[in-house]
Amino acid sequence: MTSATDTTTGEAGTGGSFGPLKQIDAGLLNVGYVEVGPADGPAALLLHGWPYDIHSYADAAPLLAARGYRVIVPYVRGHGTTRFRANDVVRNGQQAVLAVDSLALLDALDIDAAIVAGFDWGARSADIVAALWPERCRGLVSVSGYLIGSQAAGQSPLPPEAELQWWYQYYFATERGEAGYRKYRRDFSRLIWRLASPKWNFDDATFDRTAAAFENPDHVEIVIYNYRWRLGLADGEAEYAELEKRLAEAPVITVPTITLEGDANGAPHPQPSAYAAKFTGRYSHRTLEGGIGHNLPQEAPEAFAQAVVDVDTH
Repeated sequence: MTSATDTTTGEAGTGGSFGPLKQIDAGLLNVGYVEVGPADGPAALLLHGWPYDIHSYADAAPLLAARGYRVIVPYVRGHGTTRFRANDVVRNGQQAVLAVDSLALLDALDIDAAIVAGFDWGARSADIVAALWPERCRGLVSVSGYLIGSQAAGQSPLPPEAELQWWYQYYFATERGEAGYRKYRRDFSRLIWRLASPKWNFDDATFDRTAAAFENPDHVEIVIYNYRWRLGLADGEAEYAELEKRLAEAPVITVPTITLEGDANGAPHPQPSAYAAKFTGRYSHRTLEGGIGHNLPQEAPEAFAQAVVDVDTH
């Protein structure tokens, strides 16, 4: 394992845009996604978090496409044009489900294995794919490192200052919080952006482009379920119980991995030293300097894309 500080992050995202969206049936979902790069190139699956969308990769994806990668960037369930294929499906946001969605998309696209990369919710899903299905993951790039958790871990109290950082999780645990997010989801999300990336000077157009993804009819239910599940306030579905049992054991990740962290990440996140031992394959960590916050792929697209390329050479 090596650790490095990268000071050559490149400029923050300049507002790049994607071509036309595609839609494909994949598991329980009809997934909206963008695809750039040669169809026969090595696949790179880039997963976004909350409250973000595919445009976190609007600048990084073309950089990878120019290097010959087939880049797939899907809307996670509850975002953008991704929809449930049946009305009676539980609007489930637990961690295992989001990772299973990623596998279903790879299956639908006939991709045997991909470099899987992400941040926030997307990093957790990428970690899970790498841990439980390493044969599907040629390499892993994970912002903020090892994010696999469990409901049992969520029951353990944190020191008060750490609990304060999770204020929105406790807000979402209440009916008032659900109603408040439904009513003020754009204002709420803009606040999270400012807190999580305090040195990122995004403009209104950049935020508005992403905020359109939160108008998905299932968005609020998925977000609320995700955070309530973490605290044990929402039951997971029985069909995912065995997967969650395996994840609760905090499995190691054996595939080649690069973890990234911004030096100005204002969101709750572990220190690199806390998770280094969870990566038992070839591994390195990079801390990006220059005021890089939580939305690292959009704030430092060149460094993120380079990590994907580099992990491929591992």
